[in-house]
Amino acid sequence: MLLKDLAEALGCRFAGDGGIEITGLAGMEQAGPSQLTFLANPKYAHKLKHTRAAAVLISQPLAETTPASVISANPYHDFARAMALFYQPPRPAAEIHPQCYIAPSALIGEGASIGAFSVVGANVIIGRNAVLHPHVVIYEGAQIGDDFYAHSHSVVREFCRIGNRVILQNGVVIGGDGYGFAKTSEGTHFKIAQSGIAVIEDDVEIQSLTTVDRSTMGETRVKRGAKIDSLVQIGHACVVGEDNIICAQTGLAGSSILGKNVLLAGQVGISGHLTIHDNAIIYAQSGIGGDVQEGAVLSGSPAFEARDWLRAITAFPKLPELLKSMRQLGKRLEKLEHPAAKPE
Repeated sequence: MLLKDLAEALGCRFAGDGGIEITGLAGMEQAGPSQLTFLANPKYAHKLKHTRAAAVLISQPLAETTPASVISANPYHDFARAMALFYQPPRPAAEIHPQCYIAPSALIGEGASIGAFSVVGANVIIGRNAVLHPHVVIYEGAQIGDDFYAHSHSVVREFCRIGNRVILQNGVVIGGDGYGFAKTSEGTHFKIAQSGIAVIEDDVEIQSLTTVDRSTMGETRVKRGAKIDSLVQIGHACVVGEDNIICAQTGLAGSSILGKNVLLAGQVGISGHLTIHDNAIIYAQSGIGGDVQEGAVLSGSPAFEARDWLRAITAFPKLPELLKSMRQLGKRLEKLEHPAAKPE
């Protein structure tokens, strides 16, 4: 594809030689002389002096830029759009493999691809153009919308509901039992039946080995557009808000409520029965034990305001020396307050 045609397809303008042939995309360090790269963060602009890329997606031309440029208001987004022009993952043919099992009462929309050893249980409803890779299991009574895409070994449990254009990566479990047990007078643990469901709204993607538990009563809900990374635990009766980003190894205890556009970085822990309000950002490895205000940016465990945390963490390695100085100062003050008795 010529650079000028690529720019037109993206709705961008270009600077430099529009007749360059672009054969693919790559990062600045790896790009070859017929590839497109991108610069989303200006602090990495110095790397453009050394890239071999034919052209760069960038927010504005730079004087020192040697490649041609595609000028974009959002280079990272347009790089993703350009990637889709050059690469589409293989999609299985629309056919039902003879070695899968579909219950007679299940309803499957047109255009479905269901792989070998997949199981679709009784009274399941699946919309149009679904892809179930081998070993996907859909339990009884689940309801799933159009353009569902489930990778191998993902599971949708009984009666759960999934919207349109939902993607489940390998090993995802939707609607496994929530962690609910009542302690008996003998000290043993009695399992509480998990009668609720898990609901996944439209345009959600859930990455590998993540679990969204069903609720004891009512529902656990992941709202429209949320993106959940690998190895995340969403506890029973939680609500994950619209367009949330939840990064790997994060855990939400039961009944946690997340508003819109919340970002949880990796290894964040959320204790149960609290609310994180819209547009909050929680930095990696933070522990959240209480409600978080709208737009707050928190760090640490226990977490507090991120700017204060940065000052605190800078001081932390100096604490032994500060403590030593404080002790010495205390001794000097004690001598001033209680001077030695003068001889008569």
